[in-house]
This record gives sequence, C-alpha cells and structure tokens, in this order.
Amino acid sequence: MAFNHLPAAMHDALGPLSVTPVTHSVPMAKNHRPGRPPESGDSRPSPTMILDRLATGAGRAARITHTEHLPPRSGTHAIWPDRIRPEVISAIEGAGVDHPWAHQATAAEHALDGESVVIATGTASGKSLAYLAPVLSTLLDGSEAPNGRGATALYLAPTKALAADQRRSVKALATPLGNAVRPAVYDGDTPVEEREWVRQYANYVLTNPDMLHRGILPSHPRWASFLRALRYVVIDECHTYRGVFGSHVAQVLRRLRRLCARYGADPVFLLASATAADPAVAAGRLTGLPVVEVSDDASPRGELVFALWEPPLTELHGERGAPVRRTATAETADLLTDLTLQGVRSVAFVRSRRGAELISVIAKERLAEVDRSLPKRVAAYRGGYLPEERRALERALHSGELLGLAATTALELGIDVSGLDSVVVCGYPGTRASLWQQAGRAGRSGQGALAVLVARDDPLDTYLVHHPEALFRQPVESTVLDPDNPYVLAPHLCAAAAELPLTETDIALFGPAVPELLPQLEATKLLRKRPSGWHWTRRERAADLADIRGGGGRPIQIVEEGTGRLLGTVDAAAAHTAVHEGAVHLHQGRTYLVRTLDLEDSVALVEQADPPYSTVARDTTAITVLETDTEIPWGQGRLCYGSVEVTNQVVSFLRRKLITGEVLGETKLDLPPRTLRTRAVWWTVTEDQLDAARINPEILGGALHAAEHASIGLLPLFATCDRWDIGGVSVPLHPDTLLPTVFVYDGHPGGAGFAERAFHTARAWLTATREAIASCECEAGCPSCIQSPKCGNGNDPLHKRGAVRLLTELLRSAPPEAGRATTVKPDLPDSPT
Repeated sequence: MAFNHLPAAMHDALGPLSVTPVTHSVPMAKNHRPGRPPESGDSRPSPTMILDRLATGAGRAARITHTEHLPPRSGTHAIWPDRIRPEVISAIEGAGVDHPWAHQATAAEHALDGESVVIATGTASGKSLAYLAPVLSTLLDGSEAPNGRGATALYLAPTKALAADQRRSVKALATPLGNAVRPAVYDGDTPVEEREWVRQYANYVLTNPDMLHRGILPSHPRWASFLRALRYVVIDECHTYRGVFGSHVAQVLRRLRRLCARYGADPVFLLASATAADPAVAAGRLTGLPVVEVSDDASPRGELVFALWEPPLTELHGERGAPVRRTATAETADLLTDLTLQGVRSVAFVRSRRGAELISVIAKERLAEVDRSLPKRVAAYRGGYLPEERRALERALHSGELLGLAATTALELGIDVSGLDSVVVCGYPGTRASLWQQAGRAGRSGQGALAVLVARDDPLDTYLVHHPEALFRQPVESTVLDPDNPYVLAPHLCAAAAELPLTETDIALFGPAVPELLPQLEATKLLRKRPSGWHWTRRERAADLADIRGGGGRPIQIVEEGTGRLLGTVDAAAAHTAVHEGAVHLHQGRTYLVRTLDLEDSVALVEQADPPYSTVARDTTAITVLETDTEIPWGQGRLCYGSVEVTNQVVSFLRRKLITGEVLGETKLDLPPRTLRTRAVWWTVTEDQLDAARINPEILGGALHAAEHASIGLLPLFATCDRWDIGGVSVPLHPDTLLPTVFVYDGHPGGAGFAERAFHTARAWLTATREAIASCECEAGCPSCIQSPKCGNGNDPLHKRGAVRLLTELLRSAPPEAGRATTVKPDLPDSPT
C-alpha cells in the first residue's frame, strides 16, 4: 500500500490588487474605549502598544512564543548621476524626494552605462525610483529625436493590478515632462479600442508576462516600431518568478530578446526585488544575461516588532484522536477584528481564497456585534473576482473606506500603502522571502509597524514559532527555476519558431537542451526544418501550447445555477479539488455548494447555501520510477534523484466543522485519474537498518508515512516552495526499488527544481524533519508534526516514534553532501504542453 501526499493542483491565481498612497487613516484614540473604534485625528500607536493590546485577555500572552524587535535604521543620501536630465530631477523633487538614497543613484548609474542591474533592497526602499529616473531621462531624450518614434521602455509585473498601480505612479511623476512620457497599460483588461493607440503611440508600456507571451510577441510585426526603439525592460518583483512559472518567464524573456535583436535593439534589463538571495545569479538565470547587483540598502527603516503567535490547543480531537489546535483562520479573524476596533490599519495575508473569504466573514460578524456600521470597514480580496469587483475594492482602499483587509498574496506584490500599521500573516507563506515581503507592507512611510505570524497546525509552522532563529537568523532562500526543463522549453521553441524561424544561431540563446529537443519536435510534426531554419507547421497559435502560470487547460467557470450569473473562475488543474460536486465555495462573503462539475464544458454549477462545514478533497497516488539520474549511498540505504510518473485520483471529500475543523463525514467521488511526469528525490532503507531502528512490519508503513509528511512540511525551509508545490508517496515495498521507500516530488510537469534542491540539502533537510517530529509535545502525532491537511489516506497509518527512530538511523550514515545531480531530458509526450 502506498501513502501519498499530493501537491495542490494549482495555487490561488495572483489576483490583482492595487493600493495607491492615501492620506486617510484612523489612528488610536488617546482614551480608547474597548469595543469602539477610535476617532480620527489622534496620535498613531506604537507597534509595541498594539501588540500589548492584542495580548490582553485570558491566555492571549501565552500564545506569543517569540517577539523580535528590529531597530530603526537611518538612511544615506547621494546625488543623481549627471546624465539624468534636469527636468526629471525637478519632477522627482516635486514629488517630495530632494536627494536619492545611495543605492538608487548607484543603480541609475549602471542603467545609464548600459549594464543590466538588479536592485535587491528592502521593502519601501525606493526601487521604483531607482529604475524610473534613468528610464524617464532616456524617454525624454528620445522625445527630442528629429525623426522616428524615439526611445521606448517595457515594464513587466506579475499581476495586472501592479502594472496599473505603477502606471498611476509614473503618470504622476512624469506630468511635469508633458507629452514626452506616454505611459499605458496593455493587458487583458485593456479595451480593444485602446490597444492600437498603445501600440502606435505609448513609449512606456506596462504589462505582464502573460500578455507578453500571448499577445505582444506573437504579434511582433504590429509592435515593430516599439521593439525597434526598446531601450529598457523593467522586471518588477522578480523574486516571484520562481519554479515552473519563473522557468516559463525566463523563456518568454529570451523570445523577447531574440525579436528585439531582429529589429536592431539590445535593451538593458532593470530588475527589482525586495527579497532575494544571490540576486545577480537569479536575475542572470531569469534573463540569460550578466546582471550587476545593487543590494546595499541605504534607505531608512522604521522599527518593526515581529511576533510569532501559536494558537492554543482545544479540547477537541481530530483524526485518529490527535489533539487539535484552534485554527489559524479563526485566530487571524480575531486579531483582525481587534485591530479594526483599535483603529489600526491592517492587512491579514491568507494562503487560500477560501481562507480570505472566511476571515472576512468572521471579522464582519464580530464587528457587527459591537457596531452595525463597522463590518463595511473590512473586506476580502482574492484571485477569481470579476474585474468590476476588483475595481470597486481598489476604490474603497484608495479612499480609506476599508480599515482591515483579508487578502491572498495579490496584496504582497509591490503595492504602495501609506498609513498601514500592522500585518497579520495567517500561516507561514512558504518561504522566508514571502514572509518578509508581506511583513514589509506595514510601516511603509518610515513609521514603526507590527507584524504577526500566526502558526497553522502544521509541522513547518510549529517548528518555526519554536525555532525563531530559522526565520530571523537565516538569509532568504535562493530562487529556484530551471529554464532548461524540456516541458517548459519545448513549447517556447515552438512559439519562437512561429514568431520567426529558428536558426542555428538561436540555439545558444535558448540553452543547451535545444539540440536534443529540436529532433523530437520535428518527429512530432510540430516543427519542420527547411533551409531557412525550423518553422512552425500548424494553423493553431503556437503560444497556446505554453500555459506559463501552469494551470493546464481552460479555466472552469463558476456559474450560479438558478440565475446563470458568472461568479468567477478556477484553474482547470484545481477543479478536481476545489469545485467537485458537493464542494463548499466561498465568494464575496457568500457560501455556495457545487451541484455539478462538467469537465468537458469547463463549468461548475453552484447554488447559494449556508452549510455549517467546509470541504477537503481526498485522493490516492501511485508513483513509478522512470529514470534514476544520480544516487549516493546512505549507509546501506540510498538517496536518489531522477524522473518519475505520478498517477493521482481524487476519490472523496471530507466535511469539516467551521472553526474547529472536526470531521463530520466523508463522501465518495467519481473523477478521472490524472498523470504527471516530473522530478523526485527518494530514499530507501534496508532490512538491517529497520532492525537497527527497531521498526517491525506492523509499524513500518506508519513510520514511513509520518516521515514523508514531516519532510514535505519542512522542505520549504530549504527550497523556494511551499508544501502545496510538492507531493510525496511512501511505500513499505516499492516495486521499482524493492525496498521501503519515501518519495518527494515536484508537483509540476518536468519538475520545478524543488526536488533537486532537496537532494542537495538532504542531510540538513531530514535532520530538521527529525527534530520537528521529536520535539513536538503530542503523544502519538498531530497536525503540528506528522499529520497532513491534504493526505490522501486520511492520515492513516502514522507512527510518530517509528518515524523518529527511522530518520535517526538513516541520518547516522548520511554523507556531508548529497552529491550533484545531472539535468534530465525525459522523452516528450505527443504534445509538449
């Protein structure tokens, strides 16, 4: 029997949310009365005062396991390079910036020298101005050219709303420059009648990688004058381009560079990231170019108080009688309610769409008990909302009407918020980089701020709140991406060939895997070789072969059955787990039940309901080893890395009580299986090792299963992933290894680099896994150590002590380093999608 742990089919979409600086805020009243929000016009509370008030109440203080105080920091000024036009400097001074910070001036100097540069400084350190100063100056120079269009620049953001927010900032800054700078957004929300104007006249085009991939590059003849004059490409929030998404974006950028060269342009790339390890290496891998790093942050920073918060144990019992903690969702809703009552401007970051909706609903209900006018001060924001709903929320945020927001990671990316006093992070977001990015949303005007990480009942969260050094004494993770992944590269070669025939000179641009892939693409009749190069052979759009967000297939439309009203969409890959028949779906604070899921027509029919439970899908998984790239001995056992095929099927769903998480029942489902070819790390143990660890056949399955769950939970400490990016299978006797085996695999076709990172850090990774299990205070295993919220086997069997003994024995013979894996080139399927 195999015990499995499947990755989420798809993350929440990076739904757009943009907030411009606002002047309205509701500070703490000097004589604040409990249960009432303060009046405006009083002094802002200190972060320590806010935390003290949150800790007031029975048992509240004991939930804070650690408080980190980051002191304020003063800034270092410089002067702009003399090549920046004086008109641009005057415009910057008119916006209230008298002198640049030293890192801004340094980055601008590199840009003007024609060197690609990555600005990797803290949140609110002025990265936008660092690249805007040289860009605007160059556009102003180009506007004075006697003939032609003049210089152009392209801005790429991971979300549409961030691009829209940046356009507002650019427009405001460039207003004194007159018509010399013409910024325009070009994305899926741009009206058709405006698109031609953007192509012909805009010289600063703001878009996203999706539109570049599907819209601009395939239509490059219509963009010829823009591409011919392209001087700068700005890539904002570049740390978000990781894993499979980052690998796709890397190939999109190589296609852009190829077309620019065709039109005689060689743009300079300017990248910005608040959180990145080895930023020059990551930026170079993303762009394919040498990149200079500017990471010495010279901007001032206000005090940050960062609290780690662990919800208390309840009297309830979960699966297999394990003790249950109060959910992070309920705890975050309480904190958001209290912060709103204090008049503290706050954002609660939530990992899932459903969680954001639920926190908003709970907070609204509790605020209504105090004052019927207060619920309208809190809202939810997530991906999947319709454009008009997004715009309405953005207007409310801009006006200051909203005081508290429960949001998915859309709000994490680069928005500009002033007056924000606190951030609550509901569950570790998967990487230290994301945690610091979210925490940095508060205190953006140099004032002090409070950040609170609320731990989920999860091995990694529990480990972190009791090992604060893993958060505060470690650098952020290295960005993991693999542009040579054949499942990523192949469709982009097809797209590039459709744009311009591929030639021998293009091979170096797209990477070392190209020579092996081209014959396979010819064999599948996707490309045809002619004297002029490799040509796209089909009538369909080649760009449609690559879904750069990794969704795979047409989005499922969520439709209200009685009215036919479209509520939103969900990615096709997530449909089996998110909108199966009987699933509970939350939208704008309303609850719906899914009545029908039609996979052929990509429609889920729902009706409004009010069930007292949530739903969680269950699945089964089998795994086959296709090829072992490398393996090393761990004593008698082996640590391996290679290619696998994973077959998964959603078979049922659980109904859980809201707030407590108590299981009410299980319902069977009949959904088709899905197959994934990917990359995995796995380890085996021998019978002698089992004897040494005192593992008998009765507990072997539970020990392997528990070790698998915990190792998946701890891997995000060592790779830029979260547990929903990866999956696992544990087998007491696997047919391919003929030994007890634990697999951990990437949840993306062709792999995403996470399993390879696990292989290289296996000793440290599995040591942390063993420590997390052994140090948990529960008796036989709980969600804080070995139980998983997405286990396809209902967390059965699990054996906590067996897992500790098994990992102890395995690590006893572990070598210092795991070795070096080679790059995989698996056979392509019939279509490289």
